Amino acid sequence: MINLFFDKTVQDDLGQIFQNLEPHNKKFHKKVVLITGGAGFLGYYLTYYLAFLRLKMGIDVSVIITDNFVRGRPSWLKVVEEEWSSFLKIIEHDIIEPIEDEVIKLKPNFIVHAASIASPIFYRKRPIETMDANILGLRTLLDYSLSRKSRGEPIDGFLFYSSSEIYGSPSSEFIPTPENYNGNVSCTGPRACYDESKRFGETLCVNFANQENLPIKIARPFNNYGPGLKLDDGRVVSDFANNILNGEDIVLLSDGKASRTFCYIVDAISGYLLVLLNGEKGESYNIGIEEPEITIGSFAKLFADVGKKSFGVSSNVIFKTSDDLEYNTDNPERRCPKIDKAKSIGYNPSVSLEDGLTRTLTWYKRYVETLG
Repeated sequence: MINLFFDKTVQDDLGQIFQNLEPHNKKFHKKVVLITGGAGFLGYYLTYYLAFLRLKMGIDVSVIITDNFVRGRPSWLKVVEEEWSSFLKIIEHDIIEPIEDEVIKLKPNFIVHAASIASPIFYRKRPIETMDANILGLRTLLDYSLSRKSRGEPIDGFLFYSSSEIYGSPSSEFIPTPENYNGNVSCTGPRACYDESKRFGETLCVNFANQENLPIKIARPFNNYGPGLKLDDGRVVSDFANNILNGEDIVLLSDGKASRTFCYIVDAISGYLLVLLNGEKGESYNIGIEEPEITIGSFAKLFADVGKKSFGVSSNVIFKTSDDLEYNTDNPERRCPKIDKAKSIGYNPSVSLEDGLTRTLTWYKRYVETLG
């Protein structure tokens, strides 16, 4: 198998993240980073970035990945498992269970809780597992962090991945949406298992940070995309990429009027690590881009234009209706973050939407051809 770490798109991305994070990269020197749910999309770039720091930049950082591999062991992880065994430990583990002895022995300095089902297609099929990861799994990690502090071995930082979904569907006066917007969210709808468990997860984090003085920070992702996102993920970027790679028309199962801002993975990972390393304890930060806010219909047309320009694939945009009657229930009409708070800690997203889509499709094409 080909190690995508040596793929030009990924290497260029990692170099750009490094520049975005200077001078904070050195904070990872001689540290151990635990990533729960590390086999997922965000885990892919987090792992590769930390490996980049070690192998290319001489920063002595080690990584622990835990995952229950409910959707299988991804190809990229199989490639690096042996190649990076000197500094990368992979443990099959369900985060709602007690922390593995192996993790305890390695004493992680930083904890990134990314273990969750994030795609609506899949969390609606597994609502209880989704809530368990966001609440019980989080509580397990918070209790572990507190026990470390009580033993005189405090962690350096804890990052909880929340979601822009906690805002629900804001009215127009709250677009762009600031962190102090309280949300307009259903607690019983088909998406509530994800939305409400992320909201309660934030409540846990804030209270552990304030009462127990733990260095917990919260990131709220806004529509991330890029290399590493599974083609069967079920969200629009992977669906549209599938259509283009197969030479098909792009199919929309909605009227295409809902609008989003899309944040390329370079800017997203830069933001998350800045929150982990530089954010204030108990605080939440929107990580995304403020513009362009684009309708899903227009986004599909742009995706088709990039596919034609980059690969000569001609795709029309086709509108259909899903057989799933709740497919669009509680789906926010607009999603656009206000990012002033993140900018105050050094966040400065810079990758344009067209550039990000071109990088993504370039990687996908090579991924399909080499790793299948």
